[in-house]
This record gives sequence, C-alpha cells and structure tokens, in this order.
Amino acid sequence: MQDRTHRSTRTHCGVCILSFKMLLVLGFISLILAQQMLCEMYTSVVNVQQTIAVEKELLKYLNSYIEDETLRLNDLKRFYGKVSNLHANVFQGAGTAMANPLFAYTLIKRLQSEWLNVVYSNEANENTQAFKSGYEKEESRLPKFEDLQGAAKGLMRLQDVYALSVKGLVNGLFQRDTAGGAVDIYRAVNSITLSGDDCFLIGKVAYEMEDYYHSVLWLEPAASLFRQAYRTWNTEDEGSLEDVLDHLAFSHFKTGNVSYALSLSREILHLDPSNKRVTRNIEKYEKILAASPANSDVLIQRPNTTYLQTRNTYEWLCQTLGSQPRHYENPRLHCDFHTNSNPALVLKPMRREVVSLQPYVVLYHSFISDHEAKTIKEFSAPGLQRSVVASGVKQSTVEYRISKSAWLKDTAHPVVQKLDQRIAALTGLNVHPPYAEYLQVVNYGIGGHYEPHFDHATSESSPLYKLNTGNRVATFMIYLNSVEAGGSTAFISANFSVPVVKNAALFWWNLHRNGKGNGDTLHAGCPVLVGDKWVANKWVHEFGQEFQRRCSPNPDD
Repeated sequence: MQDRTHRSTRTHCGVCILSFKMLLVLGFISLILAQQMLCEMYTSVVNVQQTIAVEKELLKYLNSYIEDETLRLNDLKRFYGKVSNLHANVFQGAGTAMANPLFAYTLIKRLQSEWLNVVYSNEANENTQAFKSGYEKEESRLPKFEDLQGAAKGLMRLQDVYALSVKGLVNGLFQRDTAGGAVDIYRAVNSITLSGDDCFLIGKVAYEMEDYYHSVLWLEPAASLFRQAYRTWNTEDEGSLEDVLDHLAFSHFKTGNVSYALSLSREILHLDPSNKRVTRNIEKYEKILAASPANSDVLIQRPNTTYLQTRNTYEWLCQTLGSQPRHYENPRLHCDFHTNSNPALVLKPMRREVVSLQPYVVLYHSFISDHEAKTIKEFSAPGLQRSVVASGVKQSTVEYRISKSAWLKDTAHPVVQKLDQRIAALTGLNVHPPYAEYLQVVNYGIGGHYEPHFDHATSESSPLYKLNTGNRVATFMIYLNSVEAGGSTAFISANFSVPVVKNAALFWWNLHRNGKGNGDTLHAGCPVLVGDKWVANKWVHEFGQEFQRRCSPNPDD
C-alpha cells in the first residue's frame, strides 16, 4: 500500500513537472510567434492597427509625466513667488529687515539649504525616469526602424503607381496633377497633414537608397515647411532646416542641378557659418560651374526599372481599371446564376460574372458571408508572417510583395471546410490536399501590393513541385473585405483589372489544357491606396484533376 501511494505521488509529481515544462515551452513558442507577428509590421495593416493600443498606453505615461512635472513646476513657482515677494516688499530696506533675527535666519537657511534642495532636486529626474520606464515596458511592441523605412517606401510607391501629387499628400489629399490642375482621386473622411519632419524622413529614406528622384520631391516641401517654422522647436522632431537643406543640396547635385545645389549650400552656410564641410562643397560646386555653364532646366525624371518591364501598363491598369470591353459589346461576357450541375448549388446558385474569356476569368459574387470572412480573418491573424515568393529552389521576402500571410488547414476550422466544399462544387475540382494547397490568408501592408507575377511555376526548380502534384492549374481568390481605394487585381497582358468586391471570389485557369503556362494570366495586386485588404487564396494543382479537367493537345485550350 505504501509503495502504491509512493508511486502515485511520484507519478503525480512527474505529471506536474511535465505540465510545467509544457507550459514553459508553450509560453516560449507563443512569445516567438508574437515577436514574429510584430516583425515587419508595415507589411500588414492589421499589425499597424494593433500599435494604436500601444500609443494609448504611451499617452497615459506621458499624461502622468506632465501631471507630475506640472506639480513640480507649480511648486517651483510657489518658491519663486515666496522669495521674490520678500525682495520686492521686505528687502528694499536691507538693514531694517536684517534687524529682525527671524528674517536673518530664514535668509541664511534659504541660501544654505533651500536653494541647494531646489537646484539639486531629484524630482525632475524621478519623473523622467518613471516616464522612461513606462516607455520601456512598451518598447518591444513598438515599430522598428525598418517599419519606418517600409512605411516611407509604401508612400512613395503609392505616389508612383497612382501618380499622386506630393504637394497634395503633404496637405493630406490624394490628388493627381493634370493639365487643368490638381484633381482629387479619393477624398478621405479623415485627413492629416504632414509636418516638415514627416517629409524629411521620407526624403531621407529615399536619399539613403540613392533614389534622388524621390528625395528631391519630398525634401523640397520639407525645406519649405522648416523655413516657415524657423527658430521654433518641436520636441518630437528629428530633423532641422540645416539637415533638410544638406540632404536636398546633395540630391540636386546628384541629379545634375549643380547651380541649385550651390544656392542651397550657401543658405546652409548662412545658417551655420562654421560648417567647414559645406564650405568645401561650395568650393567644389563653384569649380564645376566655372568649368561648364550651369543648366538651370534640369528635368528630374523617375528612374527606370530593370526588373519590371510592364511597369507602365501595370500602373495604368491600377489607375484606370483598364480598357476591358463592356458586357454589351461581347455577348459571351455575361452574368448568370451558376450551379455547375452540382446538387449543392441547385437551390442556392452562385451569381457568376464572366469577366474575361482569354484568359478565362470569372467573378463569383457573394461567395462568402460576412460571418465566414470575419472568422477567417480572426483565425488567421495570430499566424500572419511576411509573405514570400519562390526564388530558385528557395523562398524569400521581396520588395515587390508587401503583405503578411498565414496558411489554414481544412481541419483548422469548420468554416475552412465549408469554403473548400463550396470551391469544389463551383469548379468541379479536387481541392483536398495534396491536390490543392491549404487556404492562404493574406493581409496587405502600407501601400501593400504584389507586382506582376504568375501563380503557376515558371521554373522546374520551383518549390511548388515539392508537393509532387504538378503545377498550379487554377487560382481561386476570395476578397474577404472591401477597401476604400486601390487594391485591384490587374491582368497585365489581357489589359483589364478587377476591383475589390467584398465577399466575392475570382477564379481563373493558370495552365492551358496541354499543361503549358498561360502567359495571359500575368497579374498583379495593385497597391492599397486607402483601406485594409484581406484575401484568401486556394491554389489547385494538376494532379487529381485528370477527370475534372481533361488534357488537350490544342495550345489554345
């Protein structure tokens, strides 16, 4: 009996120790996942939204600091008032006052003790330290410098793709310059203007990338705003007028406008006559101008891209939604209620819009309910990580895809199973793994986009083939919400775009029936101008579809 009790106790203790270790491991894993989710937060708007709560906490700490400092300063004012009143009313006749031993005593005490306590008081340091401690508690949840860079690049991307006026952006407006003047392309309900320091940091990010086209465009308004506020000082600013002019002068020099670089450098020297480096720059610019006449009509042009040959078409489609033919011009482009001869859809057919025939692209309206979309977003949010693309045999993060994604198995939640069943009913395809990939949920970041690409593999070394189920034959993309502006899906070669339609789903074939990739499916996710874009992708592979989509030797099928 004693042995049995002893064994039971040991077993119970062992279970406790094991449970404790498991809790430690789970806690450690949760910490890692939380840190991964917060990394590169600029690539996911939902992560950026989470930082609002962090700033609310910082506001509480700042308010406490202000209250404590107010009490401290009020006490200093009290001390100042007490002593200054003595000097104004009593110490005018110093001999008379000092005849009173009480006045003499209090004067000596103040000078020997009270002033010492005032000057060397630790209260200010204690208040500052309390404020710093509060900040440090939230520091792990704050954006990193790479997030500031990423957000700045996102604004420059929006500026380029949608041909936005920098002047408009500085004033909180989304405008495009035309021959007839600035035109609003989107009117925000809430707007915010940018400060000189805001503009400076955007220009500085471009400057450090040696992108002097963008640095000039953003540093010019920064300089103007700092000039207007010269000799005033904001605690939160990192830059100054001298910093802006320094970066702007060199940017103009690099773009070939030496005379303006010289003018700006002289302005810096006027503000800071002891700046020897600027003095040397002025001498350098003067020698260059003496050797060759100045060109005052330097046109700053946006640099060409070497990796994106379809940039002009891509950006035009994002701006205009393309020139796709209207439905009444082609009777084969139509809308109907689609059942795919599936019993599950007979009583509730899906509204189908045939958007394009080559490539074949259809839009299924109201594919997902609000509740289902909300569930998918909430369930996937904790697992969001920076989206990657195939790079040879590996996968890597790239600047041309700014988003975070998570993968949901069909067993992860009943809603995922329902979506798989609905996709199978609509398309007739086998969407069970390994014949289809898990549902990929994507949340786009600041200016989030995915530049022109194919969903199917274009190289035999692609990681897609690791599933041993062939290439991606079809794409089923679900819009989980609406966006206020931007975010369209642009088909570059086919010359049309599809705007984000809440709860709708876009379907297209990536491969011809002979197994070759369809070049007309080159597509892109346009940058999100305003809003929070969520999509869910289901990629179906070749194998397992032999009887659902038969092969054909005809390259046009």
